[in-house]
Amino acid sequence: MTTLPDIDKLIEMALGEDIGDGDHSTLACIPHDATGTAKMVAKQAGVLCGAEVGKRVFELVDGGLEVTLAKHDGDSLAPGDTVMTVAGRSGSILTAERTALNFMQRLSGIATETRRMVAMLDGLHTRLLDTRKTTPNMRLLEKYAVKCGGGTNHRIGLYDMVMLKDNHIDFAGGVEQAIDRTHEYLRRTGRGLKIEIEVRSLDELRRVLAHGGVDRIMLDNFDVATLGEAVRLIGGRFETEASGGITDATLRSYAETGVDFISVGALTHHIKSLDLSLVKK
Repeated sequence: MTTLPDIDKLIEMALGEDIGDGDHSTLACIPHDATGTAKMVAKQAGVLCGAEVGKRVFELVDGGLEVTLAKHDGDSLAPGDTVMTVAGRSGSILTAERTALNFMQRLSGIATETRRMVAMLDGLHTRLLDTRKTTPNMRLLEKYAVKCGGGTNHRIGLYDMVMLKDNHIDFAGGVEQAIDRTHEYLRRTGRGLKIEIEVRSLDELRRVLAHGGVDRIMLDNFDVATLGEAVRLIGGRFETEASGGITDATLRSYAETGVDFISVGALTHHIKSLDLSLVKK
């Protein structure tokens, strides 16, 4: 698993949200010293992600629980597959259940959808990118899930790459001004960040090509024919990225233009969680 700082803090926040002043359903009917074993099973096919996070949820609820992983992140799941087993105090297992499932179901849903879309690009050099359209405080986990599914992470946040989008360009007074001011800022602050700029038309693209000074060009809301022309105009001088309005029906057609990257916000914000369930063993 990639390094995810403060994962315990995130889990503790989730547990606090769920448990409040006590899991009264469990406290009411499960004896404190009762023990048992449960297993988490897949109820549909997909790609597992978040197994270590789920394991950590159980451990933080009760350090005495014994959690054994039968599957690991990136593994394919079939209906009925056992993902993990948990043994120990029955009450602790029940208290941790929903939080563990919430993390794992969502992350597995993202990994599953990513792998499905990556498969649609088979044989082409185009790579599938995620975006910053993530659940607040879940970004690192959700981007990790994209990688588990075979996708590629775009920038993590506002701090690790310069992205000059339409509003930056308009407020700066044009593509040339936006690029020049960015280079001056990076020189002044001593930062070696890559620069990506969004263009909305072939005319705007030609201005960027004439001016230079960027690493990647995002071709926003171009149709397939216009994207193909744009990629030819760029001619490999800069990395290329397509974004906006790309669906299952058009994904491969866009990739066949030769564009280097296709970014899909839906990878992390239009996701159906994978169906997992915890049952008594």
